[in-house]
Amino acid sequence: MELRHLIYFQAVAEELNYRKAAERLFISQPGLSRQIKQLEEMLGVQLFDRDKKHVELTVPGAFFKGEVDFVINHLEAAKTQLKLIASGKVGELRIGFLGSASNRILPDLLARLNAEQPGISASLEELSNAVQVEMIQKDKLDLGFVRLASVPEDLEMRAVFRDSFSLVVPANHPVEEADFRSVSQFAEESFILFSSDYSNYYYEQIMGICRDAGFSPKIRHKSVHALTIFRLVENGLGVAIVPSSLGVGYDLNVRFMEIRGISQFTELSVIWKPGNRNPALKKALPLVIKRTG
Repeated sequence: MELRHLIYFQAVAEELNYRKAAERLFISQPGLSRQIKQLEEMLGVQLFDRDKKHVELTVPGAFFKGEVDFVINHLEAAKTQLKLIASGKVGELRIGFLGSASNRILPDLLARLNAEQPGISASLEELSNAVQVEMIQKDKLDLGFVRLASVPEDLEMRAVFRDSFSLVVPANHPVEEADFRSVSQFAEESFILFSSDYSNYYYEQIMGICRDAGFSPKIRHKSVHALTIFRLVENGLGVAIVPSSLGVGYDLNVRFMEIRGISQFTELSVIWKPGNRNPALKKALPLVIKRTG
């Protein structure tokens, strides 16, 4: 088995179309078919169910795709790290994060890296909780900053920041902070919330805050981006409940009022895969853990 077999298999598995896969690979369709057949013979299993109209992965094929994705991604990451190491750097740290991590946690971590590990470069990507977990499991990310109650057994998680919740209202809203006693004062308002796609656990916390105040919120809009939510609030389309730390860094006509006297709080956690072999992660992780101390 050669690397080309895996690359050809991955292309067909992603396209589920031999013609499109062949065009993507710049080879002939008959040649691609021969390579896949050769791979199946070497493995002793059928990877695709194929007729004149459809191509589908078999059960063994679907499993093999996950393994091939891992291998090819790992090789690509190794190539990137080699170039960085050859240039005198430790390597690259690939970081996923929720938007709320960008206000305090990430700037602090990057400052620590610059000061204590200048040989590490960082690439940052804002992603949902679920995507971060999947990418870390597949070694496509090294660190993730998430809001989750738990993670799969093959990952580690450590809380890095505990936050309160705040109500976000338009700047000209009649309820001033001095008059704000409970979210029940906003029971008749429209709410703009982070979608459950952002974090189902976090979404349920917000719903719990409202239930404890004696009402079910009238949800008018949902988004996975804080700026979008704030823009909608700014334009009078509703109010929102968000982590208090998100009140920093936005120059908008909205006001943040901390919700006091509630049991709910939100934690931002860092997650990683202990088996990750990236040398940059091994050097950066103590800085992240020290941040929690």
